[in-house]
Amino acid sequence: MGNGYWILLIFLFLGAFIAAAAILVGKILGFPSKEGKAKFKAYECGMETFGNARVQFKVGYVVFALIFLVFDVEALFLFPIAVHWRGVVDGTLGVPVWLAFVDLGIFFGVLVVGLAYSWKKGWLKWE
Repeated sequence: MGNGYWILLIFLFLGAFIAAAAILVGKILGFPSKEGKAKFKAYECGMETFGNARVQFKVGYVVFALIFLVFDVEALFLFPIAVHWRGVVDGTLGVPVWLAFVDLGIFFGVLVVGLAYSWKKGWLKWE
């Protein structure tokens, strides 16, 4: 085992020790947990909760968040294309323009199909 791996191993064990020590100190010095139904109730702004979030969205927050994440990643991938588009068009990057258009067409096609599918399923309705 090389010298670099020993350092990695030391940091791995040190990190595990610190995490275990933090959990152990929290268990020893912390307040005892209160069991019961009140422990598992949601608390927001001092108001009692009402309604069911899963009923408000037909699919739930998770699918809505995943759809948001897909379009957020889309925006993330569009930034490098926008920055280097002039280099693609004038040929300084060495990428054929037709290949860039095909690549962008496939990229937007997949996103449009995903948007159409989620729209058809009614996942984008806010009620």
